[in-house]
Amino acid sequence: MRPLLEITGVTKRFRGLVALDNINLALAPGEIVGLIGPNGAGKTTLVNVITGVHKADEGDITFSGRSIKRERPDRIARLGIARTFQVVQPFPAMTVLENVTAAALFAGGAASIAEARDAAAHHLEFCGLADQAGKPASALTLAGRKRLELAKSLALRPKLLMLDEVNAGLNPAEIDNALELIASIANRGITIFLIEHLMKVVTRTAQRVIVLHHGRLIADGPVAQVLSDETVVEAYLGRRFAERMAGAGI
Repeated sequence: MRPLLEITGVTKRFRGLVALDNINLALAPGEIVGLIGPNGAGKTTLVNVITGVHKADEGDITFSGRSIKRERPDRIARLGIARTFQVVQPFPAMTVLENVTAAALFAGGAASIAEARDAAAHHLEFCGLADQAGKPASALTLAGRKRLELAKSLALRPKLLMLDEVNAGLNPAEIDNALELIASIANRGITIFLIEHLMKVVTRTAQRVIVLHHGRLIADGPVAQVLSDETVVEAYLGRRFAERMAGAGI
């Protein structure tokens, strides 16, 4: 099966800093892949390069068989790559429904405002926000704003959805609800690239894990295999966490 997304030899520099160093990876259609690593490892930079916010200095990025490394972010979004952000920033003065309607108009293929509004209502229902549709986005809780971010992303009709720290700041019950929603999104056949610090999320959700450290890819494989990898334990997880995971049978 041809990869949905393929990254080949991608390097990104910021002046003297090598933020990404010869990254090679591929995501298959329908996969749920976790991306982990210490702060400053290059995780968000990788997402920014994929989505066109930053341009790779070397290498290539192909999506559905075509190179996108020189495409603008808006064009990449319209091709089927959506993302969420660590810090959610809805349009605060607009209603929840209007926020998602704007996304549907932008890249969701809606032919009219009415059609976009109907699509937005569907995505809000799916994300559990239908009863909040008429409220200003600024009135939502953090968990609500995270769900709004997901609804906006789904309105873009993505083939690939990249979730950047989507569970940050949530309490355990809210995280459990978010994991159920992510699983429902994956059941729609959308490929998910999950950038996370919370290992609970990775172990419960991802089928495969990629690890970055100092801009380099140091591991890529099934969850249990990667979490027991000595290089990953030393660079990121720590011995105590690895022993706890082993004791839990992961």
